[in-house]
Amino acid sequence: MLKQTFLLVALTAQIVCAQTKSKITVTDLTRIKNVGGIELAPDGQRAVYTLTTIEPNPDQKEEYEYKTHVYLTGLKPGDTKALTHGAESARQATWSPDGTQLAFVRTVKGKSQVFIMPLNGGEPWQLTSGPYSSSSPKWSPDGKRIVFAANVTMGEMLKDSILNPGKKTPAWSVEKPGFNTNDFLIADKKVKPNPDGSLAEIRAYLNKDVEDKKAKVINRLNFQGESTTEPELGFTHLYITDVQEGATAKPLTRGFTSFQAANWLPNGQGLFAVTDRDTLKHPDREQDNSIVFIPTNGSRTRTTVLAEAGKSYTSPEVSPDGKQLAFALTPSAGVNAVQIGLATLNATTASNIQFVTFDRAATNLTWTEIPNQAKGKKAVTGYAIYFTASANGGAPLYRLDPTTRQVTQLTDFEKGVTSFDVVGNQVILARTEVTNPSELYSTDATAKNQTKLSNHNDWVAQKQLSFPEKRTYKNSLGQTVDYWIMKPTFVEANKKYPLLLNMHGGPTAMWGPGEGSMWHEFQYMCSQGYGIVYANPRGSGGYGISFQRANIKDWGTGPTEDVLAAETDAAKEAWVDTSRQVITGGSYAGYLTAWIVGHDNRFKAAFAQRGVYDLTTFLGEGNAWRLIPGYFDYPWSADAKVLDANSPYTFVQNIKTPLLIKHGENDLRTGPIQSEMLYKSLKILGRPVEYVRMPGATHELSRTGNVRQRVDRLLRIYEFFERYVGPEAQKATIK
Repeated sequence: MLKQTFLLVALTAQIVCAQTKSKITVTDLTRIKNVGGIELAPDGQRAVYTLTTIEPNPDQKEEYEYKTHVYLTGLKPGDTKALTHGAESARQATWSPDGTQLAFVRTVKGKSQVFIMPLNGGEPWQLTSGPYSSSSPKWSPDGKRIVFAANVTMGEMLKDSILNPGKKTPAWSVEKPGFNTNDFLIADKKVKPNPDGSLAEIRAYLNKDVEDKKAKVINRLNFQGESTTEPELGFTHLYITDVQEGATAKPLTRGFTSFQAANWLPNGQGLFAVTDRDTLKHPDREQDNSIVFIPTNGSRTRTTVLAEAGKSYTSPEVSPDGKQLAFALTPSAGVNAVQIGLATLNATTASNIQFVTFDRAATNLTWTEIPNQAKGKKAVTGYAIYFTASANGGAPLYRLDPTTRQVTQLTDFEKGVTSFDVVGNQVILARTEVTNPSELYSTDATAKNQTKLSNHNDWVAQKQLSFPEKRTYKNSLGQTVDYWIMKPTFVEANKKYPLLLNMHGGPTAMWGPGEGSMWHEFQYMCSQGYGIVYANPRGSGGYGISFQRANIKDWGTGPTEDVLAAETDAAKEAWVDTSRQVITGGSYAGYLTAWIVGHDNRFKAAFAQRGVYDLTTFLGEGNAWRLIPGYFDYPWSADAKVLDANSPYTFVQNIKTPLLIKHGENDLRTGPIQSEMLYKSLKILGRPVEYVRMPGATHELSRTGNVRQRVDRLLRIYEFFERYVGPEAQKATIK
């Protein structure tokens, strides 16, 4: 009797608690704050991080803007404070080796510049003031110099006598038809523009039209950016400067190639960076990357550390003693996985290259010393490498022993580590999970016991949430497919609710409880009375290379089997109204939405977002065009029919499900023309279809982009589905 009374009291308390909590609203999107950019102080006693918020725009009513500022934590709960403030965001904060200063990046007059902040008092001061945007500052080991990256256009390179001694043209052809050399790039200032003049004067006139933005002349292969066409190439170069006010920065790299991911060697004599393997090949065509050594003593001699045809070496990370190198390696073409590589370093020569057995895509390789507690703080017993990887619905933190090459998973799949740093046995990480989209935590080398340091999203505790239930499905290839079912937030007994099949893009993306990009969308739709089922079908990332390659030449049929199996199982839930099922997805999942409704009529309504619908058109229209040869083949190949066979547009006449199509007008990742084709064809066929274009929007909006448009997108999903499965639709059906 006593036990029954206790259970009744506990159940009553849960019900009262649920009733006092409110539901997630669409504008709660603006309340989410994201932690990132974590870096521990050299002594491991403090850390800086960035916090990105959404703030009302003071100059535009009903508009918002993103703000990012640098915060400091003393590694105790609640001990966090903002170090930067104001209208301009601050980012990429990094500690000086002695822990007395920070370097960070802030925008000044439209260009990003590096600033220095003394932590013992005093205002931040501007270190760089060059003509190019500066970013990614890296302190030298002695703290006296900083290396940073600068972005330079082709036009700027041709005029810059320091980055381009002799003001030469590239060694590789810019591929302008009818010209055997690149000499035309250097304008003869003596020739004046004249439309009625000589050929030279006509060319000068045409060049002036380009300068005045009356024309864009495109000769490069990768001319599509994210929001506009980009006829002009850009390059990233490395500069070095003394950390002194008024110091003059000097370039470490030159020429018509880019250098990225710079990291100092512990002896301070130079750094490793990533660049094109073949600098004589057009950058748009060169897919291989090499790791090179760049001296900082004024010598212009670069040494190749790791390079191989058909492969890309990236993410060079040197051990604290300078004797080992960790790096990432991927084949340069096709659908492939990242491998973690380890090499022995003798000065700048890499040898004894070995690879780690780990079938996930590792990111953020970070070395740390393993302190010898028995011999004092400075004693070291060895080294470890920490990293994260998307895996099985989450993004765990892993630890690699470079001696044995053994990998240990430190955190679970139910959470995602979105940023971290480690010094000795001290680990600081940002975590996303169902109960909270982003907070800062401290832990030790094992990451078992984590202490919450920040309270940026504590408002979520007052909200009623829906928690996903994981299930699995064995598909026709014998692969295990993970999927999750979320009930509507407030479920009443004996009442039925609509079910939403929501699908991820990529196709190599991955969703799960530990993947934070969909946190708000899932919770919002559940709060509006929808159940959700989402899956990681074949082709998804986070499950190994075999799983990721399982949709090659099969974007439609196989993945459809997997997501519909998840939907079929979810539809068996007692709370699901099987007559009210809807479907949506963006990017590749926009493709999959259109594919499914062209082959299956079970859904009452569908919403295809920023999708790809005709693969041949996609080759020319989107900057993600390499997916075509990666997964299929070129349209002029012997196997060209595979493109039509895998295009939803081929089956447009079969689409009878009411369909809402959305695309950003400036989306050049997938391109909007295919969405126009799909809409216009369905309109001609007399099918129920609506088309929404987002002015100025790129491929984003589910994660970033104009906040008002992000809210609009979510409301349109809900409103469109309500037309067909909401209360009004039900009443109409009954009548």
